Amino acid sequence: MSGALGDVVSEYLERGPVLVVADLLSLITVSSCLVIKVPQINTIRANKSSKGISVLGLCLELFSYTVMLSYNYTSGYDFLSYMEYPVLLLQEYALIYYAFKYQDLLGKRTQVVAILYSIVATLIYLKLFPIIILTFLVPFCTPIGATSKVLQLLAILRSKDASSVSRTTWALSAFTNMTRIYTVFFQSHDWMLLSNFLISTFLSASVFTAACVYKKKAKAE
Repeated sequence: MSGALGDVVSEYLERGPVLVVADLLSLITVSSCLVIKVPQINTIRANKSSKGISVLGLCLELFSYTVMLSYNYTSGYDFLSYMEYPVLLLQEYALIYYAFKYQDLLGKRTQVVAILYSIVATLIYLKLFPIIILTFLVPFCTPIGATSKVLQLLAILRSKDASSVSRTTWALSAFTNMTRIYTVFFQSHDWMLLSNFLISTFLSASVFTAACVYKKKAKAE
């Protein structure tokens, strides 16, 4: 048994240190993503307010996560290289619910959109959704994901209030996007994914910085 385990370990290490590090970073990224949005959800719930949170930005982020998960899934990439997306989506659903709740947006229109989204997601899971559409949508995820973060940044700058914005969430967002730059570059060499993570890292760091500035000002006042 120990000999067989040793052979497995030796075979794995033969992949080279670059890919071993990539796997370790993937595990760290996925572990971080297990709780990345929990601080933001808890902040909104504790304050019973989603002031300073961009609802449109959250919806665009949801779209981006959904398309990226679907693209990786249908392309047959190593699950470890995109395992954070299912976890992020579950947290995004909860975050959107509370943001909509405290902005009184849980109406019939929202319910209809949620049902349509569920139908499309089911078709993708069953691989009945045309893959050509996903391939077409992937390049748009970079500008859409970037726009969602820009909207969040603008929401903080306009309101000058980051009391409902979790700095922990945005710090983890910048960190996990940065680790994905390494893993994507050395594992799949997918330049569409790489450009997405490069831009996301910069914008997440920008939102984190703005949240730090305006939380300090709010406390000072």
